[in-house]
Amino acid sequence: MLRVGLLGAGRIGHVHAKAIAGHAGSTLAAVSDVNAEAAATLAAEHGAQARTTEAILADAAIDAVLIATSTDTHSALIEAATAAGKAVLCEKPVDLSLERAIRCQQVAGRHGKPVMIGFNRRFDPNFAALKAAADRGEIGRTELLSVTSFDPAPPPLSYIKVSGGLFRDMMIHDFDMAMWVMGAVPAKVSAVGTSIVDPAIGAAGDVDTAVVTLHFADGRIAVIKNSRRAVYGYDQRLELLGSEGLLQAQNMLENTVVKSTVAGVTGAKPTYFFLERYMPAYAAEWHAFVQAVTAGAALPVTLQDGINALALAEAATQSARTGETVAVTRDMLGG
Repeated sequence: MLRVGLLGAGRIGHVHAKAIAGHAGSTLAAVSDVNAEAAATLAAEHGAQARTTEAILADAAIDAVLIATSTDTHSALIEAATAAGKAVLCEKPVDLSLERAIRCQQVAGRHGKPVMIGFNRRFDPNFAALKAAADRGEIGRTELLSVTSFDPAPPPLSYIKVSGGLFRDMMIHDFDMAMWVMGAVPAKVSAVGTSIVDPAIGAAGDVDTAVVTLHFADGRIAVIKNSRRAVYGYDQRLELLGSEGLLQAQNMLENTVVKSTVAGVTGAKPTYFFLERYMPAYAAEWHAFVQAVTAGAALPVTLQDGINALALAEAATQSARTGETVAVTRDMLGG
């Protein structure tokens, strides 16, 4: 039984606590948070202890930690947890600074403990089925990927100001998705972005609407579209064109009822946001981590994957600012 310490008792911490406590191979032993009351409340819900992060890391009886704290703490906590002999699952991104993330990988690598980054969308059953079909060659050679990711509404401006920007905070999931589906890191990145949804987001130095093109060395292309506002719900789709066909993963809907009358044909909207859309993916992600730690299975998402996605976010940020296509170099990927 994997004994787990959860670092972070916010919204995503609640999601992970449920996955940890609900898995047959793990138990939630302790919870920490800068808000002691939040940690105590979440711990009590699952029969765990509320403790400090330092106490959790020092406890030899805790085998692994799940890091769901603020982004600016991720690298330091990965380093401290691996130094303490813990396996780690850390929410994305590794850091807001690519240079700092690469240093984190170097430090954590010296300790030899598993570190998995939380790109949960890889574990969505529909996206996973699309990836498996492509890998089996069902549409021939993959050529063009389209990733659509629209949020239902922007987050608070206070969050925007500390998020690191749309490319590091929101699109980083889609960078990972594109590299996972295409099986490679792109050679070049070109991006455009605007603050058309809310000018206050632009005034805070960010964009809320963006399109990025990833150029792969073998000529394949991936296009990613992000918006902070889609009034009809959480729009999450993949479309992969190959030499012998097309694969599509469509939205999850609130229900499957379709009404057909003389007035037309109507159906339900997409599920509202990520908690409704991706709960099964979070559970599958945790299962994969438990299998990797307890059964020696390969980590499905590595610290290097986190660095790769952050490198594309850095490149996209630079491209959107300068209007130039940015090459992805070996140095950007940590050597």
